[in-house]
Amino acid sequence: MRKEDFYFDLPEELIAQDPLEDRSSSRLLVLDKNTGEVEHHVFREVIDYLEEGDCLVINDTKVIPARLIGAKIGTEAKIEVLLLKRMENDTWETLVKPGKKAKVGTRITFGDGLLVGEVVDVVEEGNRLIRFEYQGIFEEILDQLGQMPLPPYITHQLQDKNRYQTVYAKHTGSAAAPTAGLHFTPELLKQIEEKGVKIARVTLHVGLGTFRPVKVDNILEHHMHSEFYQISEEAAEKINSTKENGKRVICVGTTSCRTIESAADENGRLKPTSGWTDIFIYPGYKFKILDNLITNFHLPESTLVMLVSALAGREHVLNAYQQAIDECYRFFSFGDAMMITELKK
Repeated sequence: MRKEDFYFDLPEELIAQDPLEDRSSSRLLVLDKNTGEVEHHVFREVIDYLEEGDCLVINDTKVIPARLIGAKIGTEAKIEVLLLKRMENDTWETLVKPGKKAKVGTRITFGDGLLVGEVVDVVEEGNRLIRFEYQGIFEEILDQLGQMPLPPYITHQLQDKNRYQTVYAKHTGSAAAPTAGLHFTPELLKQIEEKGVKIARVTLHVGLGTFRPVKVDNILEHHMHSEFYQISEEAAEKINSTKENGKRVICVGTTSCRTIESAADENGRLKPTSGWTDIFIYPGYKFKILDNLITNFHLPESTLVMLVSALAGREHVLNAYQQAIDECYRFFSFGDAMMITELKK
């Protein structure tokens, strides 16, 4: 399977730069995973595709303001640091730009010395391990100095930090938002529960995999970065009972999908667990638990396009994407949504 098999041409003006004022007023393209048939709706109408007894799986991770702008001590050269993964002893795995200015031993100051980092190692893909020094509580300092780590294709400044968080964000640790969840409002979630749909909360802290493009031509050679996930006893019970009752498990976002598929046993059952996953889902993958998926529109040749193609078929997905382009849907993190399901006749 080649990377180019998942290419599509996207006009730049369709990349959404700002979130809509009303989260649930985004557009929703509904794709039948079996036939490729497409319907066009508004996102709040997603409730019409959910049935009593179904289970909606959401990722309740919370994005940290992980982007820090600092200066190299001694030269005052500007250095940008993106926090990716918390290690031990105030050490983080990070992406650093420009990397050539961040050799082992380099010290970087942020906020006039409020926070100081030292590069202690260079690891996989050139990422830096940085150990931080500070007085007080790290999270409070980060909230004061850090910026939301918006993807590079978003060039506008975000006016309200909360618009890059889901309304149900709870557990801090992500370097990027699980963006399919950005469309939900508290009111819509309440209506969904009142319809008899169970909501299961899982956690996956989104890391480097979101930022890393596929660089190899043969996608089987691509290596996913590992991300931490957690599934509670309550969430496992809701998902297992849904499958036992013959109802559907519908994941909100590829991160929720990767969480439950990573944790499922060979019989498609979940236990309360936590750990690290580097699961890579592409066409040919047999889903153990997931039935349907609510997701955003993803970058060409990305692992996320490959994942949705595993569920609905590459041709169906690329045809649906072309319809979305023709209809001027908004793409990527702040863009419109897609639901992959079975359309009732």
